[in-house]
Amino acid sequence: MFLHIDCNSYFASCEIATNPSLEGKPVVVCSNDEGGGGIVLALNAEAKALGLKRGRPLFQVRDILKNNHVELCVADHKKYHRISRQIMDCVRQQDIVLNFVQYSVDEFFGELPLDNPDELRRYTALVRDHITQTTHIPVGCGCASSYTLAKVATYYAKRYKGYDGICVLTDDKREKALSLLPVEEVWGVGRKLRVKLRAEGFNTALDFANADERRIKELLGTPGYRTYLELNGHPCIDLDRSEQQGTISRSRTFAYMIEDKEALKEQILGFVTDCAFRLRQQKSLCSSISCFVATNRHRSDLLQYSNGATIRFPAPTCDTTIMVKAATKLVNGLYRPGYKFKQAGITLGDISASEGQQLDLFTSEEDAKRQRLMKVADLINSKFGADTVDFGGTLNSHKRPSKE
Repeated sequence: MFLHIDCNSYFASCEIATNPSLEGKPVVVCSNDEGGGGIVLALNAEAKALGLKRGRPLFQVRDILKNNHVELCVADHKKYHRISRQIMDCVRQQDIVLNFVQYSVDEFFGELPLDNPDELRRYTALVRDHITQTTHIPVGCGCASSYTLAKVATYYAKRYKGYDGICVLTDDKREKALSLLPVEEVWGVGRKLRVKLRAEGFNTALDFANADERRIKELLGTPGYRTYLELNGHPCIDLDRSEQQGTISRSRTFAYMIEDKEALKEQILGFVTDCAFRLRQQKSLCSSISCFVATNRHRSDLLQYSNGATIRFPAPTCDTTIMVKAATKLVNGLYRPGYKFKQAGITLGDISASEGQQLDLFTSEEDAKRQRLMKVADLINSKFGADTVDFGGTLNSHKRPSKE
């Protein structure tokens, strides 16, 4: 059976896990901007009970926050990724779940070689409790005969207290569960597809699962047909064989505008180290790096400027030091004094698999040493958190720019 693990109110749970004094209080995780505004990104159950919702601008709910003593936390994505890696590590070390993989920062999949519902529930509870005890992050779990059905099971596990956070969806309960599930709650059904499915008369997940096979193929193509098969208990998604990304990007709209070149460079080089790590994680190389910068187009009272540039490497690489040097050159060329930058980003392009790459005539022992250095740095950062080992020029990239 397939296992799905979904963290509850993940960003807010991370803040509570790292600051136990927040336990039992309404907690909101928000973005921030120059005017002290921002939006609600995540919130715990206590905050939801006050009527707060994700996506609401803070200025609209300021009175609710103040009158109910809501704890505001500015989003710290590096913390959230670090804790996500801790969840991965603790489950793998427990050695109960097979083929355990991370789907997103707060979602995970695996397999349990069991069929008995009672045993599935017992072993899933061991995994859930180990995660909670190790990381203090509460999770909901679902077990079923396919990845998509496992997510359906988690949907019920998190919404009905009787399940105590664990739902085992057996084949005899599949139709009942799908008949109560709105079609837009099916994994992979986004807003546009929801409209299309509703127009075709598919209002529930069961309507989708019971449709004519040929009709689904014609209407939704291969991705939709895979979902159809999964809803009918036929697993056909292989998360271990995720498609290689053609590009890897990292960009940000800064909370505060940046005028200093060195501060801008630190932010961009931080993006480079993140992208390079992801590149090596998928066992790939890149042949180009692009950078863009932009001022705040909503501030007509300020000078406006946006630009981008690309550098191609002589040979495909996954070496952070090479990318840092190239990005530094790009920033030096793109920066303009007197402008206040609001956005910037990095893209690694022309990505290819590292397997089978031939060493060229100019590959040196020094190159091999750097590759070993990258592996060691990745290992340390994966185990102890991002920024434990950093590269020259990026040491302060995680710091917030000073307010103008």
